[in-house]
Amino acid sequence: MKSETENSWKRLILIITVISAAIMELIDTSIVNVALNHMSGNLGATLEDTSWVITSYGIANVIIIPMTSFLTNNLGRRNYYIGSIILFTLCSFMCGNATNIWELVAFRFLQGIGGGALLSVSAMVVYECFPKEKQNIASALFGIGVFIGPTIGPTLGGYITDNYSWNWIFYINIPVGILAAISCFRLLPESPTRQKVKQIDWPGIILLIIGVGSLQTLLERGETEDWFATRYIIWLTVAAVISLVLFVYRELTTPYPVVKISLLKNPSLSISAILTFITGVGMFTSIYLTPVFVQRLLGFTPSLAGQMLLPGSIVAVFALIITGKLLQKGVPPALIVLLGFASFIFFNYSMSRVDLDVSFTAISINLIYRAIGMALLTVPLSTLAISSLEAKDMAQGTAINNMMRQLGGSFGISIINTYIARQMAQHRMDLLSHLTPENLNVSQRLQSYTALFQSKGFALYDAQQKAFGVLEKTVVKQTALLSYLDSYIFIGFAFTFSLPLLLIFLRKKRNTNTVIPVSDH
Repeated sequence: MKSETENSWKRLILIITVISAAIMELIDTSIVNVALNHMSGNLGATLEDTSWVITSYGIANVIIIPMTSFLTNNLGRRNYYIGSIILFTLCSFMCGNATNIWELVAFRFLQGIGGGALLSVSAMVVYECFPKEKQNIASALFGIGVFIGPTIGPTLGGYITDNYSWNWIFYINIPVGILAAISCFRLLPESPTRQKVKQIDWPGIILLIIGVGSLQTLLERGETEDWFATRYIIWLTVAAVISLVLFVYRELTTPYPVVKISLLKNPSLSISAILTFITGVGMFTSIYLTPVFVQRLLGFTPSLAGQMLLPGSIVAVFALIITGKLLQKGVPPALIVLLGFASFIFFNYSMSRVDLDVSFTAISINLIYRAIGMALLTVPLSTLAISSLEAKDMAQGTAINNMMRQLGGSFGISIINTYIARQMAQHRMDLLSHLTPENLNVSQRLQSYTALFQSKGFALYDAQQKAFGVLEKTVVKQTALLSYLDSYIFIGFAFTFSLPLLLIFLRKKRNTNTVIPVSDH
């Protein structure tokens, strides 16, 4: 009895450890976003160069995540996972100590390499800690980490940046990383499904690095570099297309692939991967778009923008646990996914109707709908992804599904940035077409502004120039507002148009007590 209780405590500590490690990794995908200006000024770099701090981490993450299963089998799960935690923690310290921007970018890339294992391997450890009939609870617990990490990143980053220095957004990883490494050294078992790699697929690895690295870079930098107006973006596009096509061919024909793409022939995994990609689009674009919107147009501080996300995060934790229990009781996963899509679509609809007088409370309430939607999607999709895979393929399936979420985020942010830029140009033309001398409202507004400035002691010419300046600022602000509102509609439609996939999802196993082949300890 004592031994059983002791094992239960060890299992609980291990679950907390690996989920904490996953949250730490996911927080770092968004924590630096609000600190770029401070980094730029402190390191004497342009904001454009500083943005590579985000880009390099994303590139490393997306390259390493699909290779997780291969590295786990080749190096052993314990060695790979603990080594990744140590690399992540060490590079966090080096990032905080960086003295120039390119040193920071280099260590940030290595930090992303270390972080790759902290997502997929953590998920597999959590699944293995639960019996087969409670896999949905495992999905819910891990889903908390998947959801909370990117969400609280800006909150934490804003608070640290406003009250301390940007270096501490990296230093806070150090105690968590040390504790996680010690805990895993004592508690983490070797994978029961480990298969020793007989032959290393070096061509596949090289093609994956070139293809995914090029794709991630052009997605992150495309809008900043005006897309195909820049030569290196063109070359990256060519490299991405050729490398990824050759990579798929290689992985389908070699007997020892680094990424087992043939698993996507499994309908459950392929459907889940597509829906997870769409979920990634919504999760990352909304968490990127909303803080930018409230800071640029409503004047929120980074800390206040972060606090705005907290109510939704708290609600999401309970929603994730409830979702796991609903699946456990036999509620069809397709119904839960449908409700998740509906909730997220409603969030985008609500945000598309706000104005410049919207309150902090109103946006926080809207973000609760987003949180509920994401929570309802995370658990059933994670469960579906591995529901019909053999035990030996579960790690690979989880890695593919996680990669799709990250790629969805990259695609979503890239597309939404381009869309906003184009909508701003269009709305500005539309607004300026109405600002003519013949427009009585415009004339009266200019006269009113001119009279106001004259009353403050300005000469007529100066007062008129300032009146035009006020009108220009109004146009800029209204243009930005309309463009952001359009973006929420755009994201909402993307989710709406993906709903037909649920018709396929409905034909999958409706019994949520799906027997998932996980080896018991």
